[in-house]
Amino acid sequence: MAGAGSGGWLVLLAGFALLALAGAGVWWMLAHRGGLRMLGGLLAVTAPVGVMVLYALSGLWPVAVGALGLWAGALASARASLRSVRRPKGTHGRRTPPPSRPVLIMNVRSGGGKVEKHGLVERAEALGAKVVLLGADDTYVDPEAEARRAVAEGADLLGVAGGDGTQALVAAVAAEHDVPFLVIAAGTRNHFAMDLGLDRTDPVRSLDALTNGVELRVDLGDVGGRPFVNTVSFGAYAEIVQSPEYRDAKASTALDQLPDLLQGGSGPTLDIHTDDTRVHAPQALLVSNNAYARADPLGGGRRPRLDAGLLGVIGIRVEGAAQAAELALLGERAGSIISVTSRRVVVEADRERIAVAVDGEALELATPVVCTVRPATLRVRVPRHRPGAAYAPPTVDWRRVVRLALGHPDPRTIKEAYDV
Repeated sequence: MAGAGSGGWLVLLAGFALLALAGAGVWWMLAHRGGLRMLGGLLAVTAPVGVMVLYALSGLWPVAVGALGLWAGALASARASLRSVRRPKGTHGRRTPPPSRPVLIMNVRSGGGKVEKHGLVERAEALGAKVVLLGADDTYVDPEAEARRAVAEGADLLGVAGGDGTQALVAAVAAEHDVPFLVIAAGTRNHFAMDLGLDRTDPVRSLDALTNGVELRVDLGDVGGRPFVNTVSFGAYAEIVQSPEYRDAKASTALDQLPDLLQGGSGPTLDIHTDDTRVHAPQALLVSNNAYARADPLGGGRRPRLDAGLLGVIGIRVEGAAQAAELALLGERAGSIISVTSRRVVVEADRERIAVAVDGEALELATPVVCTVRPATLRVRVPRHRPGAAYAPPTVDWRRVVRLALGHPDPRTIKEAYDV
């Protein structure tokens, strides 16, 4: 309001217009080739810079900085109020005796060689664990077969130091035989370890669970009979990761294929059926083992719960520059993003087989593809003392904030307010 008399409202609206133009530029850059892609990239970079220049030249930059500070305070207050009303319930851990015959499967190539770098084999064996190595030479070793062999020989705990795809395969064997499962954060991203609250910077600390651990009961996802611990992706991302060039040149491969995928020139047309919702022709779909804290596909980050017995479903459909601009301004509140939870998700398509990325691994599955969740089927042993997963800010619903400010009770249930 302080800058209203000096044309501040016009400057503010111009700033929003430039941000919307940046969103449209991102769309042109991703969905087109040639000159239009160059123009879109130029807009995506210069429009945000233009906003800063506009405020500086108008002489209203102190007002703009003050407004941003007040807005940040408003968001922090809103999230704090929502968090206090719907504080996430942590997964309950129970004490159990240490395993007597643990078997740990370690991929020496995972995470850039973290197994060797942190001396995990020697440390695990010193604690009484038997270690099975993957990737030690060019011979392929099936982690699922090794897990089944270990159980048949009397293992009372299965663990994995490797990527999330390997984690899922061994976790399914552990769940099938009802033996505890140990996660060692030695992969590249370690999303499952993060949401279990493990220290991803020091995989050695995961081994503390062998001697001083507690046991959690968490859910396990299933897609077409294959287990997953994190996510299953359909649509554009799943199609891109099928390319042999993707691992060595992710950005260039994505930019080369996205125009056809986003404009319907290639890739299947998907139809999604959840418990309560039907989604037609999303360009990208993410099904997760429990819902992510936020529906923002770029900033969801983590899952506050792994034992809610629900799949998270995030779909996105952007059909032009206008919707891309809306997405840039509204984020997860944009109409192009659909976010729901469901116990069962059925993905149909106009093809007999479609590309699917399961915990980051490229596969092809026959349609329809059915995703379900197995509630509380996996016993996970974690260290008693662990950092815990970082707090994920809830989605800010201003209608709920106003009701709380006026002292009205919040009618939503825990499941309905799951993002908090």
